[in-house]
Amino acid sequence: MSKQQPLLEVKNLKKYFQTPRGMLHAVDDVSFKIAEGKTLGVVGESGCGKSTTGRAILRLVEPTSGEVNFDGIDILKLNPEQMRKMRQHMQIIFQDPYSSLDPRKTISQTIEEPLRLNHIIPDKNARIERVFELMETVGLAERLFNTYPHELDGGRRQRIGIARALALNPNFIVCDEPVSALDVSIQAQILNLLKELQSRLNLTYMFITHNLSVVNHFSDDIAVMYLGEMIEMAPAEDLFTQPLHPYTQALLSAIPAPTLNKKMDRIILKGEIASPIEPKPICRFANRCIHMQDRCRKEHPELIEASTGHFVACFLVQ
Repeated sequence: MSKQQPLLEVKNLKKYFQTPRGMLHAVDDVSFKIAEGKTLGVVGESGCGKSTTGRAILRLVEPTSGEVNFDGIDILKLNPEQMRKMRQHMQIIFQDPYSSLDPRKTISQTIEEPLRLNHIIPDKNARIERVFELMETVGLAERLFNTYPHELDGGRRQRIGIARALALNPNFIVCDEPVSALDVSIQAQILNLLKELQSRLNLTYMFITHNLSVVNHFSDDIAVMYLGEMIEMAPAEDLFTQPLHPYTQALLSAIPAPTLNKKMDRIILKGEIASPIEPKPICRFANRCIHMQDRCRKEHPELIEASTGHFVACFLVQ
């Protein structure tokens, strides 16, 4: 792979679900790139399509259409056996560190499973050595080798999930809200661990979260999603210092101020949220936007590059 080519390039990704009321547009025409060793943070309200995007990229749910080019290969064209081999390079860390673990398996069995199923290390003793190595990498004590998930706290369970994701030496990991179910103090430990692993192993992350404070410090670039669409994407610093989309501005205004003296210019969103089922070709944020124009109810804004590396879908900018 050349240095100029991104490790992951997603083009016009769509994922629709059939419902009794019509087709639900969970992910609608999403495009982005992630360079090797970098982190793209994806934020937005619950139900905006963040997690579905991550799962569609890994084909844990089959996309309706689009392209997912990983290291120059469109993985949506791979057959099941080819995709199985590709998944060695693409892994996921799930949101809930308890429900994502098999309660009947010990820590060692859970971490060993991908090594055994993919025939990476045929020798049993060598696999056990690899399990101990992975446990040490994520900060799990050797004495926990034969413990079960219910015996551990949330932080240790999530470390198991990280170790399992690392077992096959992947290049790319989807982090699907990996700290949202954890206490604040434990969140910091897991985030620091993920950062350390990225630096040491040259990992590429897609970091899905609703915590804007976390995504600012963890990501190189940030994408904002709303009702299945990507409405703004920019380098992290640019997005926080100069947000262009009214929705992004409202999200950032909701971040708690670190001092009591700071005046908070909170933007309160009002109006009805548009339906993601058979959406009209107009701005989906129009009903809640304080800057809404007649054009917003007649046309659909395209994602354009407003400044170098800063993309936005809003008629105010265009």
